[in-house]
Amino acid sequence: SSIPKLVQRTVDHGMNALALTDHGNLHGALEFYRACKSKDINPVIGYEAYIAAGSRKTKGGSGRDSSYHLTLLCQNATGFRNLVRMASAAALEGFHYKPRIDKELLEEYNEGIVCLSGCVSSEFSRAVLKAHGNGAEEQLQQAAEVAGWFQKLFGDRYFIEIMNNGLDIQREQLRGAVEVANRVGIPLVATSD
Repeated sequence: SSIPKLVQRTVDHGMNALALTDHGNLHGALEFYRACKSKDINPVIGYEAYIAAGSRKTKGGSGRDSSYHLTLLCQNATGFRNLVRMASAAALEGFHYKPRIDKELLEEYNEGIVCLSGCVSSEFSRAVLKAHGNGAEEQLQQAAEVAGWFQKLFGDRYFIEIMNNGLDIQREQLRGAVEVANRVGIPLVATSD
């Protein structure tokens, strides 16, 4: 989607805010901010981070196994500066197939950022999806532990992300995500991949 078309569609539907979450970078942030402001739309600048399974500095595993997805949204100017710091570190220190951050960076730079658990490629969602088969309870417990780590770090700025773009995998994730969110008391947020 082009930024001008997204902004115009937002206007056409009478909405007052729009978020953009580029994968692994913030390349569209400035154009997006200006386009939204020109139409009196509140821009929510975000970053769909690739988060390393371990340290961002470790270069092991295949492309898919070397990172998870995580949605990060700026809450304020401090959050934007922190996203820029993380995106820079991801490109300069964490690049392995993709620019990756890690939990160490999240611990250092989480101020001013709202965190969503991520799409079906997130650490949380992968644990939920594993529960769809054997060992369901154990996997849901693992998903709850993942969510608990992020909730401890972000507090009331952490949400379980659900989406349904008509894909079976998203519907499977949605059921497990809602169950985990209810168990641990984390609010849900609906997004569109």
